[in-house]
Amino acid sequence: MSSGKIIFEAPVYTVEAALLAVANGVDRLELCADFAEGGTTPSAGLLKVIKQHVSVPVFVMIRCRGGDFLYSDKELQAMQNDMDILGQHGADGFVFGVLTASGEVDSEACQVLLKAAKGKPCTFHRAFDLVPDKEKALEILVSLGFRRILTSGGADNVAAGMGVIKKLATRAAGRIIILPGGGLTSADLPLLHQSDPLQEVHSSGKAFRETAMKRSNSTTRLSLLEETEGKVLTVDPQRIRAFRAALDQLDQI
Repeated sequence: MSSGKIIFEAPVYTVEAALLAVANGVDRLELCADFAEGGTTPSAGLLKVIKQHVSVPVFVMIRCRGGDFLYSDKELQAMQNDMDILGQHGADGFVFGVLTASGEVDSEACQVLLKAAKGKPCTFHRAFDLVPDKEKALEILVSLGFRRILTSGGADNVAAGMGVIKKLATRAAGRIIILPGGGLTSADLPLLHQSDPLQEVHSSGKAFRETAMKRSNSTTRLSLLEETEGKVLTVDPQRIRAFRAALDQLDQI
């Protein structure tokens, strides 16, 4: 039998999504902006409102832009400032990752941001999936003081990267949490849980709903992504509940 409840973290981008996710079984939120870029730093105002309405921890993405994970000194300064502001508005933890030009973990830059976190738990995000030597990177992240690594095993999704995820979990040996995420489905859970019992998982349950706003000119496009035009990013409560139920079943094993 599992030693404790498996923590369900969900990335969210809106107030609506945050409230629905928590109401339907999510244990922790990863708050982001800019879905199309894979997540960037959200506003302090968004965090403040969400914190007023949820009781679960809210970890905040710290990423000043999309594109890559190689940042200038001024960009790192902006990220430090964001951490200070968001920390004052209730961020319970931070999610970030910095790489060198060769794709390795940038230990020096990460140390700067970890210091800015002022002791709050930090997750190294899926920038990890671009690192060539993941076992070496894991050891570096442990030594730096990260609490968890969000990873799909270097693949497009967890199912494809499952072998690497399992190896990382074994190597971590409780020193750092391996947080599977990136296209994770409930069908992946039993396989992930077999050798090293899951502690935490990351899944979005995302959905797009039609806007309730009347559009006088339906041919005018404002979104760069055609599939999101006239739609609002949220979560599917049914998908969240089903994922929570699948996790709870694992807890009984």
